[in-house]
Amino acid sequence: MNSSEAKTVEGFKRDELVSIYEDMVLIRRFEERIDDLFAEGLLTGTCHLGIGQEAAAVGAARGLRPDDWMTSTHRGHGHFLAKGADEKLVMAEMFGKAAGYSGGRGGSQHMACLALGFLGSNGITGGGIPIGTGAALALSRRKSKQVVAVFMGDGAANQGVFHEALNMAALWKLPVIYLCENNRYAMSTPFDKAFATRTIAERVRSFGVPAEVVDGNDVLEVVKVVRSAAERAREGRGPSFIELNTYRFCGHSKSDRCEYRSDDEEAAHLARCPIKLLGEKLAGAGMLDEATMAEIDRRLRRRIDEAEACARSAPAASEPGEVFTEP
Repeated sequence: MNSSEAKTVEGFKRDELVSIYEDMVLIRRFEERIDDLFAEGLLTGTCHLGIGQEAAAVGAARGLRPDDWMTSTHRGHGHFLAKGADEKLVMAEMFGKAAGYSGGRGGSQHMACLALGFLGSNGITGGGIPIGTGAALALSRRKSKQVVAVFMGDGAANQGVFHEALNMAALWKLPVIYLCENNRYAMSTPFDKAFATRTIAERVRSFGVPAEVVDGNDVLEVVKVVRSAAERAREGRGPSFIELNTYRFCGHSKSDRCEYRSDDEEAAHLARCPIKLLGEKLAGAGMLDEATMAEIDRRLRRRIDEAEACARSAPAASEPGEVFTEP
């Protein structure tokens, strides 16, 4: 074992840190490719990218056990990949191919894989909140030690179902972790135009639910706080809420030019890119150098190339008459 392998950063060993770094880069490169494919007219429909929010997805997944469950949002590619999805099958779904996770019928916003504990992305704002809360109720009744992580955006916190779910989860001490990716905008509405409080966590505490606000671009911080919340839930102590402050580098959807954000604002957030922040930590600890990071990037780009090639050549989705048969 060399000296870099023996070192740790914030209690994490090198192998785990490099794996976390690779997961974030994979998600970034996948979503950049999706963006390119839409621009080329090779993908149709709509798409919501999470470029810049990779630390929230990977950190949450790493803070859970493999058998834990997760619900997602309309911005869910990163969550699914972080939970263990095969990028080839996600890409196939994006192309509307039968090999995709939803048989090519769901597209960007409606992918799921029960075998991975991924209960689905969702095109409805806040739509995953009641699903995840209900799943947590099922786990509670089974007396399981599994937990459910429920992703949501800041905009979903103004939906009525958010408050109803929190109240129910708190009353029944359900094993659920609500993960709010606060990227400061609900479509184009800035946070301070939609909330009278400084944080969403302030609201949540009124339900008797522990609520933390953390740097959603610091993947190691996310891992630690999710692990702690998961352990609390496994002990039967009920739900937790984690507000992950982050920023999407792209628009709300592929047609959004972000004209409501200033160049200075975007530059300030780009400087805190979660991949860059972790890369700097690992470089500073002597765990990764620029050459190794470049090789990781090349290798993951090749994986995305392979996923795209497989999706292009895969058989099309089923005929319309078969739409109600299981993929």
